[in-house]
Amino acid sequence: MTAVEERPGTRPRPDVEPGRLFIGGRWTEAADRFDAVDPATGKTLTSLARASAADVDAAVAAARQAFDGWAATPGRERARVLHRVADLVRERADEIAAVESADVGKPISLCRAVDVETVAEQYEYYSALAQGVDGATRQIPIPSHAYTRREPLGVVAAITPFNFPLILSTSKIAPALAAGNTVVHKPAEDTSLSALLMAGLLAEAGVPDGALNVVTGFGSEIGDTLLSHPGVDKIAFTGSTAVGRHAATVAGEHLKPVTLELGGNAAHIVFEDADVEQAIAAVIKAFVFNTGQFCMGGPRLLVADALYDTVLGALAEAVPHVPVGDPFDPATVVGPMAGERHRAKVEQYVEQALADGGRIVAGGGRGDIEGGFFFQPTVIADLPEDSRVIQEEIFGPVLTVQRFTTEDEAIALANGTPYGLAAGLQTTNLARAHRVAARLQAGIVWVNDWAMLDPAIPFGGVKDSGFGREYGPESLDAYTRTKSIVISLA
Repeated sequence: MTAVEERPGTRPRPDVEPGRLFIGGRWTEAADRFDAVDPATGKTLTSLARASAADVDAAVAAARQAFDGWAATPGRERARVLHRVADLVRERADEIAAVESADVGKPISLCRAVDVETVAEQYEYYSALAQGVDGATRQIPIPSHAYTRREPLGVVAAITPFNFPLILSTSKIAPALAAGNTVVHKPAEDTSLSALLMAGLLAEAGVPDGALNVVTGFGSEIGDTLLSHPGVDKIAFTGSTAVGRHAATVAGEHLKPVTLELGGNAAHIVFEDADVEQAIAAVIKAFVFNTGQFCMGGPRLLVADALYDTVLGALAEAVPHVPVGDPFDPATVVGPMAGERHRAKVEQYVEQALADGGRIVAGGGRGDIEGGFFFQPTVIADLPEDSRVIQEEIFGPVLTVQRFTTEDEAIALANGTPYGLAAGLQTTNLARAHRVAARLQAGIVWVNDWAMLDPAIPFGGVKDSGFGREYGPESLDAYTRTKSIVISLA
């Protein structure tokens, strides 16, 4: 993949060699191809390799062959390579951001400031941790010298979704490589371009041939091949709860360790003592960030009775002014959705909301932008708690608003769906912040803002949002196993 190519009179597009997979450190032809579509225009960007089961076999074999050498590489040397990746990401930040923006429909300013910088920070963070993958001595009454070793698992299958291709692939690849594993990455078919770009970049940084392999294509065709492959030792999956259940079932049948970061439907609680201006800003950020295609977004707003009308009025005034448009316009805040089927799903939920008696406060449709998969930021009030629009993950720029009377009622509403990935609250009462955060069923809770994330802070789900943690040293733990060694001194 080369730099983004400029076409006169049109938006830039990534220039990718078509029909290639990255296996064993080499670009490999595939027998078939499929189109990558620009979500802002609906037109084809390029064609990508449609991997087969045989391609998966080759990628796993390459990863297996590379494993012993990479696992034996001293942690300090692995750290140098990963830190070089971070340096290259920053050197080529504009190119990477342009590719991600064109492929996903993300605003270019968001890609540059958030996605690309987060990737660089992740490689820096796990570069540091790679130097400390060690065990501990244990004092036991048996006359012996007892200690533990943390060892890499082997070949990791990393399966990633369409909404944050750069970030959510790095959150698996970086700790897996830091711990000494090798990886076969299967990106979402909708958004595979940055995975290919990063494969070449990691090779340039010194990641050895076969340590990272990328197979593009359709999960329905090669997903089970990868999940059940006897050469795969660990599965790291981010995606929908339905597909995650299937991945867990396959992993269980083959006794493979698995981490699952699945769907979310986070509640955002605004208490009567909140700073209203600050709260409104956080509420809008929480549901329009990444066009609502954010598993840790805040699509369910719960507002105290005393502030309900004030907050609803503020949203009705502010949300229509959120800039929606071309991702390559620096002023754009909300771009298109990543694909037509994703937009169609959101439209179905809005139709269901109206059928359930919901009231559209803002948005509610595609808007007046020609071409592309755009949908207006939408606010819906007056829905019953048992509405599917409340209970299920919409995964688009839609906010539902409910009222509550007491703190206990707010917590019950917040915990009242099958999901538990994230949650948030707005309050100026420090005691309430700690008290409520402790009772919310979520892997991460934000207070007085939203999406405060850092590679050092772990996140992950409870209930139908999955299990295991990404980010932090907890993530590195998921890519190692502990071996105990006891040497007799008798």
